[in-house]
Amino acid sequence: MFKKAAVLVFSVFVLANLCGCFALFAGAGGAGTAVWLSGKLTQQFNASYDRTIKAAEKALKSLKLDITKESKEAKITQIKSKYTDGKEIWIDIRKVTDDSTRVDVRVGAVHPDEPAAKNILDRIQSYL
Repeated sequence: MFKKAAVLVFSVFVLANLCGCFALFAGAGGAGTAVWLSGKLTQQFNASYDRTIKAAEKALKSLKLDITKESKEAKITQIKSKYTDGKEIWIDIRKVTDDSTRVDVRVGAVHPDEPAAKNILDRIQSYL
C-alpha cells in the first residue's frame, strides 16, 4: 500500500512539473518567487491588475525602453518593447484575482535572456 501511495505522489509531482503547474504552486503565496520556465520568467504579485500594468510601463520607461505595442483585454495585457540591440521584450500581465496578478517576462525570441528578464521583473516589483 505504501509503495502505491509513493508512486502516486511521485507521479502527481512529475505531472505537475511537466504541465507547468509547478510554477504556479511556487508563486502562489505572497509575492511569490520568480520561476524560469519555457524561456520566460514568471512571478505572481499581490497587486491589482491596473496597478501592475502601470508598474510595468514605469519599469520600461525607467530602463529607457519604448513601448512598441500594448494590447489590453479584460484579464490579460501584453506589452511589447525592444532593447537597443534588437532583442524583443514581451511582458504578459494576467489578472488572477482582484488583488493579484501573474507577470511573464520574455526577452529574446530565439535565445531567451534570463538576466535581462529578471532585471525587468525586478523593476516591475520595485514599482508595486
